[in-house]
This record gives sequence, structure tokens and C-alpha cells, in this order.
Amino acid sequence: MTTIQHTDGLIAALFTPLHADGSVNYDLLPALVDHLAATGLSGIFICGSNGEGPNLTLDERMKVAEQVVRLAKGCLRTIVHVGHASIAEARKLVSHAQHVGADAISSIAAFYFKPTSVQNLADCMTEIASAAPELPFYYYHIPSLTGFSVDVLDFMGIAARQIPNFAGVKYTAATLWEYQSCLNYEGGKYDILYGFDENHLPALSMGAKGSIGSTFNFAAPFYLKVREYFERGDMESARKQMLFCVEMVRIVVQFPPIPAQKAVMKMLGFDMGPCRLPLVELSETQYESLHKQLTDMRFFELLKTGDAVSAFENNL
Repeated sequence: MTTIQHTDGLIAALFTPLHADGSVNYDLLPALVDHLAATGLSGIFICGSNGEGPNLTLDERMKVAEQVVRLAKGCLRTIVHVGHASIAEARKLVSHAQHVGADAISSIAAFYFKPTSVQNLADCMTEIASAAPELPFYYYHIPSLTGFSVDVLDFMGIAARQIPNFAGVKYTAATLWEYQSCLNYEGGKYDILYGFDENHLPALSMGAKGSIGSTFNFAAPFYLKVREYFERGDMESARKQMLFCVEMVRIVVQFPPIPAQKAVMKMLGFDMGPCRLPLVELSETQYESLHKQLTDMRFFELLKTGDAVSAFENNL
């Protein structure tokens, strides 16, 4: 049986940098990993949705995983997303993740030929996870993108019996009541990572310890302050701090989310390049609008300390 490590902190869902021609910009990975380590994060989620994993080739995914795992070793926990429409290809990614020394693996449900039941999903995840039986495995629950929803607690009951290396769930859905049930399954045995950034404070109130988020790439200091206020018991400040994060997310999601977030990274000095079709890079007008709105809310100014409570005291 795999020893389950409970995450306490923030894990960034890493974006994959691309050159202007659409090829992967591996040269930027060292600077990105250094940046994430410096902002107080606990780990990196590699080649997931935000990393455009489904849009990368198998070789590209393996090369990104190998480099990020090597760069993050000793400072950030690494979870490699291995989900693929083909279970055989997913197993190759699993074996590779184990070979390069990743700390854990995670997989979404199949998104073309979808599972037909909770048991069928568990059988699929069992087949994937068994390619590296000693590596902790997380089911990646993201029905908004896979188009497949399931009672995650029912899945956990089956996974606990038939996936020896089952470690937990990356739970990316707004159904906080189900998330809380998963957190408390078998006395809180499993590591249930919450994945909706804009629900970070509500998730903390449910008992969340670990979270995976896309905006953690560029806004981790703000979320760390939410946690700090929450843990201190200063709920008024925690709510104000979280409202700042929510307003930031509301600005970003006016635009296609992944291209917009890559644009924010560019504003911070990390030119992530374009996205791959069907994702489309922001237009110049969209980029300027995004920059202006973030500037107007003092995002770049307040990022230096991460404390946005003073902004509300000054009538943000």
C-alpha cells in the first residue's frame, strides 16, 4: 500500500510555455520553477488542463515532466497528469513519471468514449494506476471539461478497495458538500486537493489543507494571505482578502481563461507564448483591457506583499 502524503499548501497548475511557432519552450521552465518555489508554493501539477496536456504530444508531455521534476526536486512536490483518451498511452506516461522521479500521478476520466458507471471509471483508473503501483495516484475530477460527472464518494469507496496506490482526488468542481464528504471519508485518510481557486476560502472552511490552482502561478501571495488570516481566526480579513481574489478571477474569466492567464504571466515577465488550437491567444485589445483592469484594482502593486485588505480600507 502507498503511504499517503497529505498536502498542506498550494500547488500551481503549471502552464506550458510555447514559442511563437507553437513548439514547447523548454528553456523557460527553469525560470518558471524558480518563480513558483520563491512564491511559497508547495508543489507543481504538470501537464494538466492549464498545461494544455491534452494538446501536447506524448513526447512533449514526457519531456516537460522530466525537466520540471528534475528542476523541482527537493523544493516542490511534483504531480504529473497522465490522463489520455487512450489508456495504453496513459500507462506510458505513468511509467515515464515513475522513471523520472515524480512524486505522484493523476488522471482525468476518458473524455471521448466516456465511462458508463462508477465501477467502469474505477476500472479505467485501476488500469492506469497499475502501471506504477508504488506511485501515489490521484483521480482528477473535472466534469466541466471531461463532460463526465460521478459521485466521487462512491468512486473513492471502490478505488480504496481496488487501487492499492490510490492517494486521493484532485477535486475541481463547485459541489462543496460532496468535497467535504470526500475530505472526511474513512476519517480523512485520503488527500483531497481542491481545484477551484475562487472557492478557496469556502474550501478552507470545509477543512481543505491542500489546493491546486491555475491562478496560483501568478497570484499565490494573495491566496497565502487568505490562508494566513483564516488560520489566525481573522475571518473578516480572510473574507476581504478572498473577495480580492474573486474580483481578480472575475476579470480574468471575461476572456478565454488559459490564454488570459498566460497573458498575466507575460505581464509579470514570463512570456508564455501562444496557446494551441482550439485555444487562441488574446488580441492586443484584449491584452490591454486585461492589463488595465488588473492595474485599476491594484493587482500588480499589491502583489508585492500579497495583502489586499488595505485595498478595501482605501475603498477598492
